[in-house]
Amino acid sequence: MGLLDGIQKLRETLSRTREGIAGKVARLVGARGTIDEETLEGLEEILLAADVGMDTATHAIDAIRKRVKDEGPAEASGLLALLKEEILRQFALRTAAEPPDPFALPAARPWVIMVVGINGVGKTTSIGKLAHQYVRTGHRVMIAAADTFRAAANEQIGVWAERAGASLIQQKHGADPAAVAFDAVHAAASRGADVVIIDTAGRLHTKVNLMEELRKIRRVIQKHDPAAPHEVLLVLDASTGQNGMQQAKQFSASVGVTGLILTKLDGTAKGGIVLAISRELNIPVKFIGTGERIDDLQPFDRTAFVEALFAP
Repeated sequence: MGLLDGIQKLRETLSRTREGIAGKVARLVGARGTIDEETLEGLEEILLAADVGMDTATHAIDAIRKRVKDEGPAEASGLLALLKEEILRQFALRTAAEPPDPFALPAARPWVIMVVGINGVGKTTSIGKLAHQYVRTGHRVMIAAADTFRAAANEQIGVWAERAGASLIQQKHGADPAAVAFDAVHAAASRGADVVIIDTAGRLHTKVNLMEELRKIRRVIQKHDPAAPHEVLLVLDASTGQNGMQQAKQFSASVGVTGLILTKLDGTAKGGIVLAISRELNIPVKFIGTGERIDDLQPFDRTAFVEALFAP
């Protein structure tokens, strides 16, 4: 996918969120003459409805209020531009600059990525897409099928591994997930693979059991490489809104999430959760899903995201 195609795809993906924020702000502006307290209250309601979160909304409103006070009365027609500038500023404060090539690996080999998230968020699909991107950029990829208790999990991840051109390490249904992860890291080192992506369970009998299993996987693979996993990516369904915030908090506390993969943005008007998580949890969004095809996974670019969010 070329750059222009990627930008257009992102705009299409964010169409419902754009209508939920920029579209509603435009209608608010049409009903107001200047930016006053009533206008700002309306803006706050719009942001909260799009799940940007109370903290993020409050900071945005306070910043716009201060600018209006410092620079003098402003016409309501300028509200959308002020909001866009403030969202970009908040992203810049909370996230490091995006690397020029997110698939350029550091020296560590194999580079171990542990992927976590509850069932139903698109975790298996995201792993397949991520593997495809690494293979496409010339890396040898191995996937560990460590979701060993869910029915047909091995078969599903196997289909995606084949489509992506990645190797698959699996054991029989019900095997110890940590043992599968360890075998994969060991096999990757022996065979000269560049990347290991570890699939994990999204549901056990209790949340405590799930988090303990994930911690065990971490401990076991660290016996092979004390620095592993080098990335822990949490897959979130954007349409879950503030529930996604709670998931991010829980998984981060248990296994140290280093980045997010946000899926199903095209199906929700509540994509403001990207802003909330970036600001309130300080966890970077690494990738976003933009569709169902194997190449529909984009590295997250905050500037492109905001431009698409406010595109006409």
